[in-house]
Amino acid sequence: MTTLLIVEDDRKTNDAICEYLKSAGHKIIPAYDGGEALQLFRENSIDLVVLDIMLPRVSGLSILHEIRRTSTTPVLMLTALEDEYTQVRSFDEQADDYMTKPFSMVLLGRRITALLRRSGQVPLPQTITFGDVTVDFSGYTASDSGGKIDIMPKEIDLLRLLVEHRGMVLTRSQILDKLWGSDYPIIDRIVDTYIKNLRKKLRLDCIVTVKGIGYKYEVQP
Repeated sequence: MTTLLIVEDDRKTNDAICEYLKSAGHKIIPAYDGGEALQLFRENSIDLVVLDIMLPRVSGLSILHEIRRTSTTPVLMLTALEDEYTQVRSFDEQADDYMTKPFSMVLLGRRITALLRRSGQVPLPQTITFGDVTVDFSGYTASDSGGKIDIMPKEIDLLRLLVEHRGMVLTRSQILDKLWGSDYPIIDRIVDTYIKNLRKKLRLDCIVTVKGIGYKYEVQP
């Protein structure tokens, strides 16, 4: 279960957001001013913050700045301000998303889900099974009925990345940046080689090629 910090000084709006997101299966911690929000963020393990900009005591932008000093926790800015300057300031302070009031609760929920998925906060099991193949992410091993499968740590990391972003298409560049770093002197076709090896070694049919873009992990119901 993911824990969300909802920072909104209007109690009716805060309560409405909390009730909706509770029904979606999240644990909710409400905060009604900036000072309280910072204290709660420091005292709890927060997976995502919904953050209003106009707050008593400490502004939303100041809270975002403080969060970014120590954390990459996803932050979705929620405010009545629609001016371009405020939106630009939010992204300059490394906000992950931005919504203006009035807003759709359904859309808010979808954006939160997308942010959690992209950040890898959607819980990932320590082991995952494909037919008779079991992959242990924490131990960087894979095995089947015949015993241990020879697999490289980077191949495990690639599979983990795809599973964490289930249903989302990852480009070769995104995969390279995540696993090798943007400054690593490497060509993007090496990703194709790693994908080919994963499919062969683990007998996977759930890694889908999206022609001209990249790859995604997709499991049919």
